[in-house]
Amino acid sequence: MEAQDPAPQPAGTDTGRGLGRRRFLGYVVAAPTLLVAAQVEQTALASTPAAAAVPSLPEPADLLDLTTLLTTAALPTSGLISIQLNADGTATFALPRAEVGQGITTSTAMLIAEELDIPLAQVRITLADARPELLFNQLTGASNTTVSTYTPVRIAAAIARQRLLAAAAARFGVPVSTLTTAAGVVSAPNGQHADYGSLAAAAASQSTIQVAVALKQRADFKVIGTAQQRIDALDIVTGRKQFAMDLAIPGALPTMVCRPPTVNGTPRSVQNLAAVQAMPGVTDVVTIATGVAVRAKTFGQCIDAVRALQVTWGPGTEDGSSDETVLQELKAAELPFAVPPVNLLAHTIDTTFTFAFASNTALEPNCAIADVRPGRAEVWGSLKSPIVAQAAIAAKLGLLPSAVTVHVTQGGGSFGRKLFFDAALEAAEISQLMGKPVKLMWHRTDEFRQGRTHPMSISRVRAVHALGQVLSFEQRHTSVATDFSHGLGEVLTALVAKLPVGDTAFSETIFGLSQQTPYNFGLTTQLLSEVDKGFNTGSMRGIYSPNVRCAQELMVDQLAAALGADPYQFRRQSLKDTRAVAVLDQVAQLGSWGRTMAPGTAQGIALHPEYHSVAAVLVEIDCTAQTTGRQIPDAYTGPRVTKVVCAVDAGLAVNPLGLQAQMMGGIMDGIALALSSGLHLSNGVFQEGSWDNYFYTRQWNTPPELQIVVMPPSGDTPGGAGELAVGAAMAAVACAYARATGTMPTSFPINHAAPLAFDPLPTSPPIPQSPVDGLTRAY
Repeated sequence: MEAQDPAPQPAGTDTGRGLGRRRFLGYVVAAPTLLVAAQVEQTALASTPAAAAVPSLPEPADLLDLTTLLTTAALPTSGLISIQLNADGTATFALPRAEVGQGITTSTAMLIAEELDIPLAQVRITLADARPELLFNQLTGASNTTVSTYTPVRIAAAIARQRLLAAAAARFGVPVSTLTTAAGVVSAPNGQHADYGSLAAAAASQSTIQVAVALKQRADFKVIGTAQQRIDALDIVTGRKQFAMDLAIPGALPTMVCRPPTVNGTPRSVQNLAAVQAMPGVTDVVTIATGVAVRAKTFGQCIDAVRALQVTWGPGTEDGSSDETVLQELKAAELPFAVPPVNLLAHTIDTTFTFAFASNTALEPNCAIADVRPGRAEVWGSLKSPIVAQAAIAAKLGLLPSAVTVHVTQGGGSFGRKLFFDAALEAAEISQLMGKPVKLMWHRTDEFRQGRTHPMSISRVRAVHALGQVLSFEQRHTSVATDFSHGLGEVLTALVAKLPVGDTAFSETIFGLSQQTPYNFGLTTQLLSEVDKGFNTGSMRGIYSPNVRCAQELMVDQLAAALGADPYQFRRQSLKDTRAVAVLDQVAQLGSWGRTMAPGTAQGIALHPEYHSVAAVLVEIDCTAQTTGRQIPDAYTGPRVTKVVCAVDAGLAVNPLGLQAQMMGGIMDGIALALSSGLHLSNGVFQEGSWDNYFYTRQWNTPPELQIVVMPPSGDTPGGAGELAVGAAMAAVACAYARATGTMPTSFPINHAAPLAFDPLPTSPPIPQSPVDGLTRAY
């Protein structure tokens, strides 16, 4: 952050903290009790290059990456985000991001507690409603929340503390420099003291004024960098935490939608409308753009009505499409390499990897509540791009955006899914047509077959080596188009991303700013090509990174083998960044890289840099027949990862315990994507219809040994972490599988080509009957 000259300070300003250091500007906002906001500038987190034999030129993401872009774009409106100190001594902050389980309410509360010198239990974090004035500052994505809010939140909290000190100094009649703060109390040497609540009104201002403040140095941190349990943990385990479907909105009754049998089919007519309307509990049945909506007194009655509906459907956007036809499209759209194959004085390795569609569903079913009345609308949902959602809902309803209130609720998972607001948009449309509030919930089968997917892709990698050196390393990633219609969380880029040409340019930009090769491999290029915009896709946890990194790391293992080098040592000597070397060394040491393994078992190692952070993962896998042949009813077992060691450098980890949890979740994602989790497309229908069919990492496939190391801080600011472990874990598992079986996998997940391990659910009715044999399915 660039240094700023200190502004003139009001009388009583605290000058005891941070003498001789740069100061930050912020505002005390006119309010009855203390209300403060921040004004900041930005600087990027630098990395240190490591030595290598054939250096590579900087890639786009080395010069300007996605997290720097998002953080810089958010700065101009950071002053509109404020902290309120209340008369009861609590501090309240409406976080303009979505908490979906990643723990950002906890880490944000820690920032406030640190600079304000207040107990963590006295910090109240809520989620802000859609605020269009927060241009570029209300998008939850790309692991950017803590990075972009770290300094603004701390500035606002430090200003609040500074004002409280000034108010206490005036009350006690002593210099500010003699006062101290701790646990929400201001104390003087003569024994006088006052809690923050009693000073809140005196510290407030009748007009908005600009002030300067210094932040704590890292050496003085007492909260930031310490392991903290989530502030909502007790509510989660006791069932008190409120999600969208838990809200008691007057008159909002359960609502579900009968959906088409193929991707994006459209409803034409309903043959038995009167009969369904007369079913027990049913209050309303209406046709909407995406299907036929049913409102009833219970969700069970909604399910019965949806199953009873007889609907004539129009064609979808992908009727007749299958994995095979999409793969043909991808191969036809592959971009050429810059370096031709060379086999005279050098050697070329050229491999194509295929990645199946993957489901972007979260554990919490897609849902939203809407209450639309003449001239206004109110919507509740877990939304990661609420500004865009507000504009889209307003346009759908024929209202001004200012007439639509969008409340952001806590969510039960997302992984990119909740960047899209399809449930909220449907709920608003249904409520308007029915003239009644609705509580809309998608069925699990809806989500798997009509929800968001991570697009199918192929990634071709070509490397040229000679005389023990890698001379070129090129990657051409070809993907079904990723939907970026949420833009950067505001209306302008959302519109650009929807244009016939703009969407391609947007995808290319995101790819270029997020993908990088961490190795010095001479001439290095990465390019993206996209096809087929008929699927409902999304940015699932890492956007392109898991597939791109998996392909790259498998190629690195091939290069190491061709050059007669150890995979770990080959990576180490080729890495550009010393931080990457450090995490790689850590997992190699802790995981005993190179130890003797039994036949059919092996180690794999990989790393992934992203968003100013880097993670390395070492895994051990068991591919023996005894393990892969395990029999569990209605399940896929296959190979098992038996051990994982992960080391993560996320700059300054605000909450190391939360960071470990994020790495753990990412590792499970990576294992699933490598081994077992994929969607099968046939005749315009995804065959998977529930979590039962979609073989995410289950208890019998989780590693018995798991060690996650948070590296010592490598900087004074945090890096992104939410998606970091997925790519590294997926790649390490793939590399380990190749070494254990002697065959490098080129299609993922590795079980995708095997016969289906389940009987696909029918498409009509679109959702299955609720099971009544739950006890027989318990393991």
